[in-house]
Amino acid sequence: MKRGELYLVTSAGTTDTKKQRVYVIISRQELIDSTYSTLICAPVYTNFEGLSTQVPVGIEAGLKNDSAIRCDELVSILKSRLTHYIGMLSETKLAELRGALAIAVGID
Repeated sequence: MKRGELYLVTSAGTTDTKKQRVYVIISRQELIDSTYSTLICAPVYTNFEGLSTQVPVGIEAGLKNDSAIRCDELVSILKSRLTHYIGMLSETKLAELRGALAIAVGID
């Protein structure tokens, strides 16, 4: 597993009413490689408002539709739930993701 990978997760245990949703791994690689059982992830939605905390993604990342990563809705997901690999963000998208995360948590 790596930061920036996208996985389809069934019932992530969040308040999300959708049975399946794509999530992108946000956690740093050190945590991903550790024995820690959960990772920080951000949900991917097909609808988006163009906020500075949303990163547009699409078929280039393995998705079926144009979508957006929502950095204002970070969740912790068990590593064992991240089994259905969808794709990987490009280096350009990873840079956009870092910027959106900084805005979402108020880091200059």
